Amino acid sequence: MAQKNYTQYALLGLLTTGYHTGYTMKQMIDGSLNHFWKISYGQIYPTLKLLVDKGYAEVSVASQQGKPDKKEYFITTSGEAYLKQWLEQPVHELPIEKNELLLKLFFSRQQDHSTTITQIEIYYEKLVERCDTYEGIKKMILAESCQHKDAPFWIITLDYGISTTQAAMEWCIKTKETLHSLKEE
Repeated sequence: MAQKNYTQYALLGLLTTGYHTGYTMKQMIDGSLNHFWKISYGQIYPTLKLLVDKGYAEVSVASQQGKPDKKEYFITTSGEAYLKQWLEQPVHELPIEKNELLLKLFFSRQQDHSTTITQIEIYYEKLVERCDTYEGIKKMILAESCQHKDAPFWIITLDYGISTTQAAMEWCIKTKETLHSLKEE
């Protein structure tokens, strides 16, 4: 079965939020979407071209003094319908998380308990940093973009990230306790 190209939906969605150049889209992706959906810079322009070819977006080229021409993309009526159709479809499967720590833990009988505990502690610290980042983004949206029509949905998405990160932090604490009890046996 062919892999679904969700990048096209992400870019169509960005077009509805006021991001119209590949550059501004990349900035928005780096500051928000990449926390839950990876899109490389190299995917943006080919996907925008595909959207234009399919009639889901239009491109406007503006000359700039001393700079390359600026391409601005705008969603078309058929692009809006295509995005809406996708948005209304149910999610068919849960994502499978690729997690290096979990892979290492699965085989941790092969290493010293202290190494495993240290890995969990380092992972916990990274989770704290991630949670702080999400909280910072949330504060920024509430302070600077609260009037944006999409802001409540951005906050809901951030709350998911905050909740799952906090759950992973709690898991780290419990796992360390479990490992300490195994060490004592």
